[in-house]
Amino acid sequence: MKRKFVIAAVTAAVLVGGTAATAVAFADDDSHDRETRSSVKSGDTARTDVAQAVAAAVRAVPGTVTEAELDDEDGGLVWELDVYGSDKVWHDVTVDAGNGKVLGKHTSDDDGDDDRDRYAPRSAPVPLDAAVDAALKAQSGTVTSVDLDDNDDRSGKALHWEVDVRGKDGKKHELNVDAKSGKVTVDRSDDDHGDDGRDGDDD
Repeated sequence: MKRKFVIAAVTAAVLVGGTAATAVAFADDDSHDRETRSSVKSGDTARTDVAQAVAAAVRAVPGTVTEAELDDEDGGLVWELDVYGSDKVWHDVTVDAGNGKVLGKHTSDDDGDDDRDRYAPRSAPVPLDAAVDAALKAQSGTVTSVDLDDNDDRSGKALHWEVDVRGKDGKKHELNVDAKSGKVTVDRSDDDHGDDGRDGDDD
């Protein structure tokens, strides 16, 4: 039924003359919007893991991934990735958490993220995949976020990967992986602190 509607709209536009291109463009834009929605709904389980998302991102934008985060976008589950491209430009890449397809990409020039351009670390001796492997050896589960960071008072601004793991127990575990040695230290889990920031054992 919809195909007939589009054909009819284009035919009508041709008859009146001069507006066929507009009708076709409208149909294409609508199709594009549908294709860029995630195939998995928020709250469902991501079928694409962080390694698959990273692989998809670097196929679309050759370079180094320094951040990957599982996120809710318009009711769908996606991976948001930061890629420092081989073109020396930062790129934001969105990957479907259901089927691993790249849904969109743009450069940092489009969002004006000057701080990232100037200060964010662009690579590390221990790459993202090795940091993820090290974190999962320390804490089994599913990685939901990984970020290369050099701004942590506790580490004296040493370069490290911050890795969030959702354990099989359903709890969130935060780990730091030294970006030079690969050593893993546990930051905390959901139950380590109460709402007031105190250790749970204090009560």
